Amino acid sequence: MIYVSLIVAFVAAILLTPLVKRLAFRIGAVDAPNYRKVHARIMPRLGGLAIYGAFMIGIILLKVVTNFESDYLYAILLAASIIVFTGIIDDMREISAKAKLLGQIIAACIVVFVGGIQIDMINLPFGAGELVFGWLGIPLTIIWIVGITNAINLIDGLDGLAAGVSTIALITLAAMAMIMGNGIVIAMAAILAAATIGFLFFNFHPAKIFMGDTGALFLGFMIAVLALLGFKNVAIISFVIPVIMLGVPISDTFFAIVRRLRMKKKWSDPDKSHLHHRLLDLGFSHRQTVLIIYAMASVFGVVSILFSMSTVWGAILIVAVLLVAIELLVEIIGLAGKNYRPLLNLVKNNNK
Repeated sequence: MIYVSLIVAFVAAILLTPLVKRLAFRIGAVDAPNYRKVHARIMPRLGGLAIYGAFMIGIILLKVVTNFESDYLYAILLAASIIVFTGIIDDMREISAKAKLLGQIIAACIVVFVGGIQIDMINLPFGAGELVFGWLGIPLTIIWIVGITNAINLIDGLDGLAAGVSTIALITLAAMAMIMGNGIVIAMAAILAAATIGFLFFNFHPAKIFMGDTGALFLGFMIAVLALLGFKNVAIISFVIPVIMLGVPISDTFFAIVRRLRMKKKWSDPDKSHLHHRLLDLGFSHRQTVLIIYAMASVFGVVSILFSMSTVWGAILIVAVLLVAIELLVEIIGLAGKNYRPLLNLVKNNNK
């Protein structure tokens, strides 16, 4: 029955998106060009509402037909609805960063205190026992949810970019959940992926509508929560899996903070040096840049699956190689700043 829900969610997104586009223009949820934007005309930006609506239709259908149930389901859907409401208000009025953060924290608290979802403990490798977080699990869980939510939002800078990267992450999550036998994550991740793919028909370059903060915050929030559901209370090596899976948005966010601190700016100050900006500056076209980042996200997804099947030493080797590869890419394209080249300078000095 889940396959029927996937098809329904996909078709619903295709049918809802044109309606949401008209609604966006009517209520003023539009995105005007500026120096940081790559589009040159006013665009509707409420597209995430279509993804949310299609996802809800798919979940409701699955529940009605199969009596699909979970201890977490209602808390997640309530929290997701608050996130979507926050995004709609921002797409209409461009509310402050503090107001958006408040909405995210409220949603994360619902997941933790109503849904009972939190990081409780991690099994340490090499027989070192367990690391029990106790009450610290609550702030750690909230930080994880808010951090990933904003990481997806930060990469939403090109047509189809955030939607495509999110879809790849959701498909990876569904695949990992199948390996682990986690039914709720399989269902929710797959249905949300289907809805996002349907939206991509209107969002891929040249886009007819943007997902806006409504979509970016919703997708980021759902990915964060589903990753938490799939990998909480596991071995520390396995806990790295969702981090690898979300390697593109996490790396982009981390090096954006590094870049701004190096330039003595606030870590939250916006700029035009994100991953997609740097690839555009290197001469890649809009479509090529998006496809390159899709490929990067796919590599992270495949690596996360291989990582899950590795021994402890194999996993450590994979992480080491991955970190070196990320660092080299960051230095080559200037993601942390044009003069940030410690590894390349080290190699250069050793070759003299």
